[in-house]
Amino acid sequence: MNELTHDDRRIMMQKGITEEQLLHQLNCFRQGFPFLKIKSAATVGNGIRVPSEDECMAFEKKWNYYLRGQHKVVKFVPASGAASRMFKMLFAFLNEEKTVPGNAEEKDFFANIRQFAFFEALNAKCETNEGKSVDALLQEKDFRPIIENVILDQGLGYGKLPKGLILFHQYDDVARTAMEEHLVEGAEYAAVNGKANIHFTVSHEHLESFRKLVDDKKSAYARRFGIDFDITFSEQKPHTDTIAVNPDNTPFRNKDNSLLFRPGGHGALIENLNAIDADVVFIKNVDNVVPEYSGGETTFYKKVLGGVLIDVQQRIFDYLRMLDGDCPADKLDEILQFTKEVLWCVPQEEPSKEQLKDYLTRKLNRPVRVCGVVKNMGEPGGGPYLAYNADHTYSLQILEKSQIDLHNEAYREMFSRSTHFNPVDIVCGLKDVNGVQFDLTRYVDASTGFISEKSKDGQPLKALELPGLWNGAMSDWNTVMVEVPLATFNPVKTVNELLREQHRRG
Repeated sequence: MNELTHDDRRIMMQKGITEEQLLHQLNCFRQGFPFLKIKSAATVGNGIRVPSEDECMAFEKKWNYYLRGQHKVVKFVPASGAASRMFKMLFAFLNEEKTVPGNAEEKDFFANIRQFAFFEALNAKCETNEGKSVDALLQEKDFRPIIENVILDQGLGYGKLPKGLILFHQYDDVARTAMEEHLVEGAEYAAVNGKANIHFTVSHEHLESFRKLVDDKKSAYARRFGIDFDITFSEQKPHTDTIAVNPDNTPFRNKDNSLLFRPGGHGALIENLNAIDADVVFIKNVDNVVPEYSGGETTFYKKVLGGVLIDVQQRIFDYLRMLDGDCPADKLDEILQFTKEVLWCVPQEEPSKEQLKDYLTRKLNRPVRVCGVVKNMGEPGGGPYLAYNADHTYSLQILEKSQIDLHNEAYREMFSRSTHFNPVDIVCGLKDVNGVQFDLTRYVDASTGFISEKSKDGQPLKALELPGLWNGAMSDWNTVMVEVPLATFNPVKTVNELLREQHRRG
């Protein structure tokens, strides 16, 4: 690369990025990332568990019992992403200088506008800024001011806000943001000894807005559920930013000639997760929430996943204690079967008798996660696969489409026949058998990042995404996949998805 300037070094120092890291990132652009070697898609009976009704009840009971102990449970919510893509359709309406809705999506938005939880707030903005109500503007077929008051700064400003601060659900006399719904969820399945710990990862520019909303709302929810809330925030660490490059892989420079660094994607949040002091952490995206009045099934299956985690973790700890002593051969065989049949970590060649104890200790003494997966109904995103590891084992992984070589006919067939989807419904055990926190950064597969095409000031560029939080960043964890009902998966990727039955105002 060209010689770094004094300003380049100053910016890198401020972020905590070394020249060695920079050169490594540039090399990643030149070399790219390898596709993963896949054994098969994970399916029911081939990596995915489907607990019976009785088993689900038992797991729920186990989790409820765990909540009565001296444990710390945290609900971890990635919430930094802006909602600009959620309102892409409305931005397009303005940019294309339309005056009336033309496509079905636009017509659906205006036909059902009163069903959005933000309608009352939008109506107030229109009356202030336009001197007319939403209904009056609709009657006059004056659609553009309505959209402007949804997404632009002089209105609700939703085009720039993160999803957590957007009004998602309407109740009889109040509307709730997505962030508030996560407080409710935390109270219902993650409160221990009268306290719910909830952690949001947010962008710096919206941190104060999140804090203000918490200050305004926390006391009412604490009284409602008879518990205390400990709500904390963190921002993506500056040293996880990555360099952007031109199409020829040379560093991209801004108009002022400074290097452009971009956030490294949700994989950067492994650092934030690593800083959480907790026995168990629930991870769930900020937009995947339902109203409280229809959340019973979600709460139940969150407890089921928690119970599965505790059950698996207790067995792991029991086995590690055995391995720490004089473990007989028949027990070694039993533990090996557990790693294969429960954890789905399978060696291509059986370890020798001399290697077996060390192998089992190494495989069991890792962070563990239980991932809820739903049947694939065509939603975009990653799915569960059995993939090969560098140590000649294969294990359960959550892969994105970009990690699969779809030019490989066998892999393309696996992808087309995959049955399940990852809704980012994960419960994590972060401490070892002695109660010591794992260093999560040791379990990241650095070769699983990917490169995406972006633009800045009208100029094309390439961006480097770190291994995804639930993908390569958790590559070397013990993983259990459990099928959960589709009703527990209700993400909001576009504004009109708030019109789905699961989100409609009641």
